Amino acid sequence: MAKRSGVGVALLLLLCGGAAGAAAASPEEERWELLHDMYYSGRTVEEAGPVLTIEAPKRAGDAALVPVRVASSPEGGVQVTALHLIIDNNPIPRAAVFRFPDSGPHAIETRVRVDAYTNVTAIAETADGRLLKTTRFVKAAGGCSAPALKNAEAALGRLGRMKLNLPEAMTAGQPVTAQLLISHPNYTGMQFDQVNRYVIPAHYVKSIAIRYNGAPVLEVESDISLSEDPSIHFTLVPEKSGTLEVTAEDTKGAVFRQSWPVHAASGS
Repeated sequence: MAKRSGVGVALLLLLCGGAAGAAAASPEEERWELLHDMYYSGRTVEEAGPVLTIEAPKRAGDAALVPVRVASSPEGGVQVTALHLIIDNNPIPRAAVFRFPDSGPHAIETRVRVDAYTNVTAIAETADGRLLKTTRFVKAAGGCSAPALKNAEAALGRLGRMKLNLPEAMTAGQPVTAQLLISHPNYTGMQFDQVNRYVIPAHYVKSIAIRYNGAPVLEVESDISLSEDPSIHFTLVPEKSGTLEVTAEDTKGAVFRQSWPVHAASGS
């Protein structure tokens, strides 16, 4: 009987140990499993390794304006056609999808809201249908409910205005980093009007299309996690003479358009 009891205890310990091992996934891993099923069900998501990098502060100074940079590299001959940006613990995790007309390499920089301590996940979508993942943990909280920087009247007065920032010197055929700024409150649906204390309905930029001389440069599908007054740094290859055009649409159906002449010096 004593022997049987010893075997029973050992078996019980083994089973409990196995159960504990099965439940040892971290909260971040468990959250990612939910997000995988939400956005990429039935598809394999691999670790990206050196093909993809993400930069973000470990501890953000402002949870409503967290800078994030994602870049792909040509290492291993991987051809990247889209970059997905996910703020794992945000109410709507997928902040944006950036789609490109060619296979890169590509780099995108933007500003996001972070609602709670979280992994920020970047997914590279490749030309042959693979999904490659890398993450960065960011300590920030409250970004999705943080009050807007501008009052509602001022925000509406500037709604949809755009600004394009380019380097002072550019050479035709040589890539440069451009910055697009769109004036928009990008309300999340979680913020309060500071005057009447009512919840402000969600109202944000949902799509952006950038073209140069009629050819696509970048298409963006975005959601509430992009910051107020969205900012996007992207790569542009200027020609000797050209026009860059931007079309953006928000969730109320408003469409904003603006264009700029973009010229570059002849290459040597």
